[in-house]
Amino acid sequence: MIQLQTRFAAAEPGKMILKLCKHFRHKVPTVFDATRGEVDFQPGRCVLSAEVDAVHVYIEGADNKEIGRMQYVLDDHVRRFLRASTLVLHWSEAQADTTAPRA
Repeated sequence: MIQLQTRFAAAEPGKMILKLCKHFRHKVPTVFDATRGEVDFQPGRCVLSAEVDAVHVYIEGADNKEIGRMQYVLDDHVRRFLRASTLVLHWSEAQADTTAPRA
């Protein structure tokens, strides 16, 4: 399993999570509230968590193809929704899945 993470600044992280999740739920299973979102990109998974002034993004997938597809979708949508065409998300290896699914 490949696990990556990134974070990006957002004036209102909770609103950004809601906006992304409401958009994604039209195509894939999504569970969210104002501070956390889980997106089942089938076959990969994404967890969005609100921080004080940023959104933390965790993704996991079985191979580089799945991960690459999720990175592309997230990079594109975050840039569009923030209206920041030059924004670059810097992905790094996640140490462990600290974003266990909701009970």
